[in-house]
Amino acid sequence: MKINWQEDHRLLAIWAADCAEHVLARFETHYPADDRPRRAIEACRAWVRGDLPMAEARKAAFASHAAAREASEVEAVAAARSAGHAAATAHVATHAPHAATYAAKAILFESEVKVELAWQYAQLPEHLRAVIFPTWDHHGL
Repeated sequence: MKINWQEDHRLLAIWAADCAEHVLARFETHYPADDRPRRAIEACRAWVRGDLPMAEARKAAFASHAAAREASEVEAVAAARSAGHAAATAHVATHAPHAATYAAKAILFESEVKVELAWQYAQLPEHLRAVIFPTWDHHGL
């Protein structure tokens, strides 16, 4: 099946915004005062509705990517990149798959960390687990 990028541009933007919004908490948990990724998703949706010019959505995309560069947690970086690509979809439809890819990376990184922590926990002698991981809920995996 061939995609008509022009006809499906807005549908791809909606999907990209949905993907980015689905992982946004991975950024906001670490940076609750930084709303640049959220504003990028909102800009994408506003562009779809015809309420925002493409150039403004693009500015929001750049701001979200700046937030990603400033973040240090890999899942937060990926979530902010996802939001940036969602907003950039207003400019070029082919940004939409990048929004989805970065959303998946946000989840992947989080999952890898949990798997690694579970492995580390399991390797410790039982009597040392509470000392090394005093606040970690290993049952929450």
